[in-house]
Amino acid sequence: MREPLTVAVAQPLCVSHDVQANAVAHAAAIRTADAHVVVFPELSMTGYELDAEPISLDDPVLAPIVDACAETGSLALIGAPVETEPGRSHIAMAGVDGAGATVRYSKIWLHGTEAERFSPGAEPAVIDVRGWRLGLAICRDTGVAQHAADTAALGIDAYVAGVAETADRAEVQDERARRTAIAHGVWVAVASFAGPTGGGFDNTAGRSAIWTPKGVAIARAGREPGDMARATLRSAPPGPQRVRLG
Repeated sequence: MREPLTVAVAQPLCVSHDVQANAVAHAAAIRTADAHVVVFPELSMTGYELDAEPISLDDPVLAPIVDACAETGSLALIGAPVETEPGRSHIAMAGVDGAGATVRYSKIWLHGTEAERFSPGAEPAVIDVRGWRLGLAICRDTGVAQHAADTAALGIDAYVAGVAETADRAEVQDERARRTAIAHGVWVAVASFAGPTGGGFDNTAGRSAIWTPKGVAIARAGREPGDMARATLRSAPPGPQRVRLG
């Protein structure tokens, strides 16, 4: 049987357009998490600022995150605008470990004005971490049943997403996660933006959480920036547990 996998969903304080400050905040969250995988919200490195400059994943500004991952042995899944080729940018989920950063997934289902700046990703993505297959998603992807189905069809143990939602849509965020967990029999981990940011997200949802394959939230953060939730995924999932706040 596989060893359990510890996953944290983090919602660090994000300063719009300040990649250097956000890298330091991400690194601190990684060290605090004590997890194999630390998931961050959509566009966590820049804030939900659709005019933010793309981030080069070999830029030394990401060194604090790389160093934190090297020290802890964690994989961090960060949100960033990334230019994959001249004139073609994506809302991406980048994987960072002690060796550096690479794009692991690009958002397929763009929302609203995102399509004016970004290109959609080409296909679902799955990564393997310690024998666990993690399907990746970003925000609106989680509300499209086809995305979860297409990702699950690749064979996954967990559906992992970074999102940005307004506070009045917190229940929608939860319902999408529960639906995916139950429909596909997988763990679901959602890192949700907390604190004000651009694009009309003055009041974000936070409440990052992790759900069992039975649709039970076993770990949940609050609404405040800096909060985080953490849970250990096991091949034989536990029964219902009391939700842990904070």
